[in-house]
Amino acid sequence: MSKESATIVQKLWNYCDVLLDDGVSYGDYVEQLTYLVFLKMAEESSEVNGMNGFKIPDEYEWKELVSREGEELERHYKKTLEDLGKSKGMLGVIFRKAQNKIRDPAKLNRLIKLIHKENWHMLDMDVKGDIYEGLLEKNAQDKKSGAGQYFTPRPLIKAMVSVMKPKPMETIHDPACGTGGFILAAHQYLSDRDNYSLDRDEKKFLRRETFSGVDLVNEVVRLSTMNLFLHGIGDTTNPPILVNDSLLSDPGDRYDLILTNPPFGKKTTVKILDETGKATGKRLSYSRDDFWITSSNKQLNFVQHIKTIMKINGRAAVVVPDNVLFEGGAGETIRRKLLDDFDLHTILRLPTGIFYAQGVKANVIFFDKKPASADPWTQKVWYYDLRTNKKFTLKTNPLKFKDLEDFINCYQAGDRSKREDTERFKPYTYEEIVQRDKVSLDIFWLKDESLEDLENLPPPEEIAYEIVENLQVALDEFSAIYEELGGEVE
Repeated sequence: MSKESATIVQKLWNYCDVLLDDGVSYGDYVEQLTYLVFLKMAEESSEVNGMNGFKIPDEYEWKELVSREGEELERHYKKTLEDLGKSKGMLGVIFRKAQNKIRDPAKLNRLIKLIHKENWHMLDMDVKGDIYEGLLEKNAQDKKSGAGQYFTPRPLIKAMVSVMKPKPMETIHDPACGTGGFILAAHQYLSDRDNYSLDRDEKKFLRRETFSGVDLVNEVVRLSTMNLFLHGIGDTTNPPILVNDSLLSDPGDRYDLILTNPPFGKKTTVKILDETGKATGKRLSYSRDDFWITSSNKQLNFVQHIKTIMKINGRAAVVVPDNVLFEGGAGETIRRKLLDDFDLHTILRLPTGIFYAQGVKANVIFFDKKPASADPWTQKVWYYDLRTNKKFTLKTNPLKFKDLEDFINCYQAGDRSKREDTERFKPYTYEEIVQRDKVSLDIFWLKDESLEDLENLPPPEEIAYEIVENLQVALDEFSAIYEELGGEVE
């Protein structure tokens, strides 16, 4: 992030502390900034050459907010949000179900004046994008907001994009897009003149047709849409991000490249009230004809959804928790199908301490979709272990891009046949893997020094998380058997 961007982010973020006393959360604050910055930019752009097809109705323009104070300002701001939320296209996505969370008109007025001082039109696209990304990251750092689950570490995203090497005129999709990090990184890669020199048609395709995404949460789609808009991505009449449950059905569309980090948390549970009013938990399983097996495990279902929406010879890079690599039942079925019907060629074992959801053990699985064949497509699965004897924390030792450069070099994206064994990069054959219990892909070979050094054991929360994870896997398998026998899990 540039110094200019960081200064504006800090200036805007400092004011959030004032609003916290009034019960305005970090997430609410970022939302209000989204509305106000958008309206300010609309005014500035319309004065020059229009705002890429946007037309804010005269009565809701930025100058109408700046000219009001007190209760009149509060009433006008509320009506502005309500009416703009009924618009079509990107305008409607950004303001959909928008509400004013700043109850003190004086503080709302102060925030408007704070934004009014900045000339957003004069900032270049990278600076505007950096400012918004900075605000999203600040929001993710707040544990109470829960926004961290939508924020994948940017160095990891950049590394995934680097080895996947998006190509011009390819379609790129994220079925759990969060705040749009994968789309932004892929856009940056394709726009980089060191990678490609795009012609006019390729630039048009890049802006309007390359990217698409889905997320389940209204507020998150609002943030990602604004994030992409500030980076110059998307068509104003056809927003690239939709509010939907990706797992509900086969959308029919097929994509060249899938980049995603589905939300953590394995089970989808809905509460059902019985005749007495007692609430019971019912696990939600997605029964789809295109799925290999029905499961209530959200992560396994995302893997199945992704395999469906890939084009033949399409590629995918997906962040998954450890349980996807070793869980029995549906997990074993899905792993066998991935190994047989796809080329599951690479697994990156990620370290702990890099996600805002603490204690998570995750991996990136890389696989290609292939035509039907009688023989298994996967010949070898190459593992890169970035976890064993690696220690990262969000604040004192965060994951950096340079920490992933050895993986990128080992990956050999230009020609995977040139891969070579290293201390952290090892291949396992198809035959070796299918002979393992439950076709487990949970493989490691490096000696964990912390297990022998009693003075340097993993943090208690990490040990506790691993115990809980193992118990949960066992409980899930017993629950699945119980449900198959006709029981209902409360």
